[in-house]
Parts: sequence; C-alpha cells; structure tokens
Amino acid sequence: MNILSITAGAAGMYCGSCLRDNSQARELLRRDHRVTLLPLYTPTSPDETNVSEKRVLFGGISVYLQQYVPLFRKTPRFFDRLLDNPRIINLFASRSISTDPRLLGEMTVSMLEGERGVLRKEFDKLLDWLRDEPVPDIVNLPNSLLISLAAPLKRALQRPIVCTLQGEDLFLNGLVEPYRGKALDMIARQVRDVDMFLAVSEYYVPTMAKMLAIPRERIAVVPLGIDLTGYESRRSGEAAKADESRRSGEAAKADVFRIGYFARVSPEKGLHLLAEAYKRLRARTPGVAMRLDAAGWMSPAQAPYLEEIRQSLAADGFGSEFTYHGAVDRDAKLAFLRSLDVMSAPATYDEPKGVSIIEAMAVGVPVVQPRRGSFTEMVEQTGGGLLVPPDSAEALADGLFTLWRDRDLAARLGRQGFDGVRRYYSIDRSIDRLLEVYSDVIARSTGSDFRLPSTPLGPGKAEATGRSS
Repeated sequence: MNILSITAGAAGMYCGSCLRDNSQARELLRRDHRVTLLPLYTPTSPDETNVSEKRVLFGGISVYLQQYVPLFRKTPRFFDRLLDNPRIINLFASRSISTDPRLLGEMTVSMLEGERGVLRKEFDKLLDWLRDEPVPDIVNLPNSLLISLAAPLKRALQRPIVCTLQGEDLFLNGLVEPYRGKALDMIARQVRDVDMFLAVSEYYVPTMAKMLAIPRERIAVVPLGIDLTGYESRRSGEAAKADESRRSGEAAKADVFRIGYFARVSPEKGLHLLAEAYKRLRARTPGVAMRLDAAGWMSPAQAPYLEEIRQSLAADGFGSEFTYHGAVDRDAKLAFLRSLDVMSAPATYDEPKGVSIIEAMAVGVPVVQPRRGSFTEMVEQTGGGLLVPPDSAEALADGLFTLWRDRDLAARLGRQGFDGVRRYYSIDRSIDRLLEVYSDVIARSTGSDFRLPSTPLGPGKAEATGRSS
C-alpha cells in the first residue's frame, strides 16, 4: 500500500501526536508499505528514528507572515524556499511560533478557509509538490484542524481521505470567540470531504461526533500503540539494582518510594495537582523516604508555573524531594520510567490519548489516574493501575498511599499493566487495525474488494523506502 500521511510539527517539542504519527509510519515501512510522512508547519521531533520528509510544507514562518503581512502572499517561490528551510524554521520555532490556541484564532480560521483564504499560495505549493510524487492509495490527515486539505487532495489525487482525531478538542476549546465558533462551524461543513475519521480511543468517538457533527458510523477507533523495543520490565531492573545496592551498602537509598510525572509541563496536564497530592501523602507518611520526580517538555512560558510548584513544595518542607528532569530523549525516558514506583499524570481535562500512561505501564510501573477521558479505558483494559475521582488532590493522595502501603498490590498492578500494554497497546496491534480500516475505506472508494496480503512481505524494503532525517 502507498500511503501519504501528513503530520503537524509542534515547534520543536516532543508532541504525543507527532510521536504517534512517526511510530505508525515506521511500523508501516517495516511491513514493506510505502509511506510518505510529510510535516506541516515545522519539522517533527520524535524520540525514535525520524522517518518524515526532510522538507516542510505550510512552513510556520511563511504561514505567519502571509497571515499578517499581505506582501508575503505574493512572494516568489525561491524566496519561500528560504523561509521553509527546516533549519531556518527550527531556529525560530521555539521562540517565534506560538502554539497557544488563545493567540492563534485568526490563523486557525485562515487555515480552515483553505484555498479560498489568505493561505491559498500554500495550498498551491502542496499540489505542485504532489505532481512529482507517486499517487498514494490513501491520504491520512493528522487532525481535523487540517480538514481544509481534504477537498483539494481528493480532487487532485482521486483517492480517499481519512482524518485522525487525536486531541484537537483541547485546542479548539481554548480558542477565544468568535474564532472558536467559526472554526467549529467551518470544520463541520467540511466533514463531507473526509471518507473516514480515526479516533485514538473509544472515549473520543462520542466527544468528537458531537463537537464536529460527525456521524458516529464514520468514526473508526484505531487504538494507540507504542514500539515496545527497550520497554523491559522494571522488576528485572529492580533485582539488579537491589543486588548492586547490597554490594555497595546503599540499600536505604534504593528504598526511596519514587512517584513520577511524565507529560508536558503545563496546567492542563496537572503537575500542580500531583504536587498538592504529594504534600497530603507526605503528611500521612512522616519519616518515610519519598521523592516526586517530573519529566517532560516545557515551553518557556510555563517556567513561572513550574517555579510556583517548586515554591509550594518548598514552603511545606518538601522542596528537596522534588526534581524536574527536563525534556528527555528515548533512552533517558526509559531509564526515568524504570526508576519509578508509581506514575501519575492527572490531567485536568478529558485526555483522549495519554501515551505516557501506556509507556509507564509498559515497563511495569503502576499508575494512579483520574477517572476521565481515555484514562478510564486504558486502566480498565490493562488492569495496570488505580482510578480515582478527577480534580481531587485528596483522592489522588489516597491512591498513591494505597500503593505505597500495599506493595503486593502495586507489584500485581505493575505486572498486569506490563502484560496489558502488550495485549492492547502495542504498535503491532495498532497498525493491524489501521490497515484494516485503510483497506475497508479503499474498497468502498474504488468499489472493489481491496485486501492486503495476510502477512507482511518483510522489513527488507522498508530500509530502502524509509526517509529518515
């Protein structure tokens, strides 16, 4: 199968949607499918081998300038190529291209206006690029905010279009009026241009069907999946660590109960709620060796938020027990997760993805999560943790206390999570489902019985067709 998969860069941060898009493309290539993973706005920054195209269309700098300086809507292509150079985009991305939905209302509406709007030159550039590319069997858009690409791509390629739904409701709800209302209306009017929508969780189907006026029968669930390479059980690491501790006389250090947070550092992801729960937990466990360790990407704008959390912990005497480890690469991420006794990322909204929860359970770390969004189905399917009432520091502290006090329970939940991720959330299972949906969509579009071979042809060609950067 030949797949054109579009992905939206996120200004240099580790983005869950970018990680998912790249992981899917890598696995499809491994199975000998041809995949073109095309970044829009900025280059992507996955923590695995990047298989995306080296070029960027709808370059963030060009789009911004065309939106606010009419002169740039008429600049020649050679000049645009300078602005769209990935190195130039990366140089300015983290400091100049905002991803705050409150500031991006006008640009969101312009993108949804598509060929009729001020960004029409970017649509022309995309269609020009397609003329030199093999015609794909199917096109996958990364989110509904890019739904305006569906009609021109379908017209140019005469191929079906699918659109992934993976978290854009948070962005849309963050837009100020009148942009939020306009954006929702414009997306709903273009739903007809998409052959099938792909939700990343069962929870997300009714949520997005209602928000975007999508008939439920036109939404298929393709569950999240991670590449499990390197996700060894923390229990094997614990045994080695315990042996080493006994030899070095550091057994006491090894007994520290480590609570972890792994997600983007921002208020909606709930680090402040976990910090408050940690303080309440410590009030119930005086004299016990504990730590709160956090890791994840943070924008410069969130530095005051993190500092407020630090000061709050320090004011109650726990400042020395908290460490922020920053944005971590894949190896450091795996080491961080394996160092934990329990993990929690208590988002204050209904999270449709929650990849970090899957990653923690994949190494045998139990989780304590609010009963909301996709967290409920993840924890219930895998049996890898405890669910507590949302937005409650006290309930979160109760869950953490339960796992500290009952280590047998924690170990059992860790084993269940480890096995459950392999049963429900592996990249293999996710791609099996994705290919099933693709085949059905292509068959309906062409009126033929399109079916893939029952087994992949092997990884040999993947290495030749992968376009890593």
